[in-house]
Amino acid sequence: MSTVKNPKEKKRLSLERDCRNGYAENPAASRKGIAKGKQRQHMNERRSAAQVLSQFEGSLDDELASDVELRARVAVAVSRKYGFKKVPDLPLGQFLDRRKKWKQLAALRKAEAKKHQ
Repeated sequence: MSTVKNPKEKKRLSLERDCRNGYAENPAASRKGIAKGKQRQHMNERRSAAQVLSQFEGSLDDELASDVELRARVAVAVSRKYGFKKVPDLPLGQFLDRRKKWKQLAALRKAEAKKHQ
């Protein structure tokens, strides 16, 4: 049971603390999408390293081997930098503000399209 008794305070706290998915997905899609995003990221990292390493075949001297290893590590680091990142849910107040703006833009586009017909 809530300790806050004032309805306005309850509403303010709800808008501040409650969160919603900003991608407009249901929770199951988010859970599955995060796992697939991580999987794609790891596959991309392995692919980046393999592409660099496949350019050099046969036996390598120590200096060339260290250079190839450095290139592979840089390729993986670049891949990781631009890869998958989880995004937290939005507070309910921000989510509702964003949805209101989307609805206003949709109404403007619809009116504009009607005007051009």
